Amino acid sequence: QVQLVESGGGLVRPGGSLTISCTASSKLANIDVVTMGWYRQAPGKQRELVATHTTGRSPNYAESAKGRFTISRPTYKAAVDLQMNSLKPEDTAVYYCNAYVNRIGTTIWTTYWGQGTQVTVSS
Repeated sequence: QVQLVESGGGLVRPGGSLTISCTASSKLANIDVVTMGWYRQAPGKQRELVATHTTGRSPNYAESAKGRFTISRPTYKAAVDLQMNSLKPEDTAVYYCNAYVNRIGTTIWTTYWGQGTQVTVSS
């Protein structure tokens, strides 16, 4: 019902920068994309929070992302970017876009996930 499309992943050298983006689209009317964020999953590890952005609140970052990553959402658009600086090999993972959506006027809240985009940090 809500599709999340990620872009911008790729290969980058340690210390480099990369921005990944996600756009939400839906045929549903009257929805509010309240929170959008990024999670990542490295091989053999559980999926973990990277950063989230909730309307009207300060962004939330994992400790590993603080000071290096910046999450942003364009005004009046169901999209989210993650700018990643000073990348390390341990940042290598599949990065998944996440959206927490409310059907306006109801108590229906739904979480959606994108397909993921690979980020590889290697020399």
